[in-house]
Amino acid sequence: MSTTAGPALVAAIAADVDRLCSAEPDVRQDLPDSVHRMRVATRRLRSVLRSYRRIMQRKPIGEITDELRWLAGLLGVARDAEVRADRFEALLCEKPASFDEKTVPLGEKSAPRPDFGARLVADERRFYAGAHAAVVDAFDNRRYRALTDRLHGMIAQPPLRGAHADEPAREVFATVLKHDLRDLRRLVRMEPALSEEDRVEHLHDIRKAAKRLRYSAEAAADVLGDPATDLARNAKRLQTVLGDHRDAIEALQTLRTHAADAGESGYQRLCDAEEAAAAKTLEQYPDAIEFLRHRPQLT
Repeated sequence: MSTTAGPALVAAIAADVDRLCSAEPDVRQDLPDSVHRMRVATRRLRSVLRSYRRIMQRKPIGEITDELRWLAGLLGVARDAEVRADRFEALLCEKPASFDEKTVPLGEKSAPRPDFGARLVADERRFYAGAHAAVVDAFDNRRYRALTDRLHGMIAQPPLRGAHADEPAREVFATVLKHDLRDLRRLVRMEPALSEEDRVEHLHDIRKAAKRLRYSAEAAADVLGDPATDLARNAKRLQTVLGDHRDAIEALQTLRTHAADAGESGYQRLCDAEEAAAAKTLEQYPDAIEFLRHRPQLT
């Protein structure tokens, strides 16, 4: 594909803008996975604009990415609650008989009290409902409408930086992927020397770097072909492995908070299950980083 960097980038981000805006009606209706899809589209667009920032003017793109961060934050509150509720519900489906609802002692007239697991899931569902309502409210305010107007304006009249936007797309896109790949490799090299406590947060940083590489590589697929597609696929695998790990860690943190507050001994069983899930996902980590040992032929 022979073109300059500016038009190639605009074509890539136009698809991202369309994905973001077309998700709004589904989120309003609270259709399955709709919040997740819109959150991904928002984060993806922000990440691509960050990776390819030298092609576009700093000020207008900086303002847009700030607003995308705001929107992703709103969607993230709802999505994280949704993930926790689903995880806890799945864990409770595997619970032993001792997890059954707690009954009232003989002689008391009150109805049986729902078990702590059911309360936990219900709390997360309620939290999700409130967060989802906040997202829908945001759709109807000026800030969100201003953001979507600016996104469409960015496609119609892209604020390109001529010096870089007029360079060959293959060279510019390859340089971006090499930069993002180098950042990811650097973080992975640091990981073995860290303490177990520091490693948890560092793995989260690796995940974010893998996600950034995935999105920049996907944006470059039409320009660089199979090498970019392969790189995106490998980065996505690493992102998924560490994303599953992060979900387990965050669920575990929520459980420990509930355990401390409620004094429920049964919470420990769910904590143990999430600890096991986090460890299990990391069994895939060595294979997931294997691609970093090879140099993709991007140019």
